[in-house]
Amino acid sequence: MELEFEFFKEWVKKKLKIDLHAYKEKQLHRRIATVMQSAGCSDLRSYAALIEKDEQVRRVFLDYITINVTEFFRNKEIFDEFEAAINDVLIPRFKNIKIWSAACSIGAEPYSVAIIMDRHNIRGAKILATDIDDTILRRAKEGRFKDGELKNVTEGELSKYFKKTGSEYFLSEDIKKHVQFKKHDLLLDPYEKNYHAVICRNVTIYFKNEAKNEVYQKINESLEKGGIFFTGATEAIYNPASFGFRKLSTFLYEKV
Repeated sequence: MELEFEFFKEWVKKKLKIDLHAYKEKQLHRRIATVMQSAGCSDLRSYAALIEKDEQVRRVFLDYITINVTEFFRNKEIFDEFEAAINDVLIPRFKNIKIWSAACSIGAEPYSVAIIMDRHNIRGAKILATDIDDTILRRAKEGRFKDGELKNVTEGELSKYFKKTGSEYFLSEDIKKHVQFKKHDLLLDPYEKNYHAVICRNVTIYFKNEAKNEVYQKINESLEKGGIFFTGATEAIYNPASFGFRKLSTFLYEKV
């Protein structure tokens, strides 16, 4: 089965442009085996063939393997710290704030940032949101969400920024227009520069240490000096200085 996994990872990199070699192997192999079996396949070569010819199977695989779990203001207390840093650190330091939300999934994270900007009447901010998955990016652009993804949104903000249609909530165009979406692979694609904040949360926990360290270094190079890197609730960086960061709080780091 190990040889089959190597074949499959090479095939995914060639055909789907996703580098699975950088992911932690035990977790990755378990997830691949689960989604393969749910598709009715008993081996990875037949599963690869099915992914190639069946768009729905391909979408299910990409959605499962890229782990699209998210919600507005995820880990609320931590997100509140980031909001405070925007006001206390970024606004006094930079004009026309430029923020990158990497691995944005269905858009809850960058749209949360857009709501923060509106909440504090911060004008001229630019928010780029990227993800590896075309299907999930299309949904993100729609601004369509379910109850569970909005549990941290206040009643006032729910009525101000969303319109309920059936069992779903649609985000207002006034917020959506502040976020630009683009496909990007953290492991394979070049990183843009001159950001004042980069949000990359709950992604590197799935990467091997070498890949994780490379991502941290590239994020540092993407930031302006004095910019902020916002990590996930299980992604504290234990040696931030080695990547050119200074710790502001457990999940916030400043480029020095």
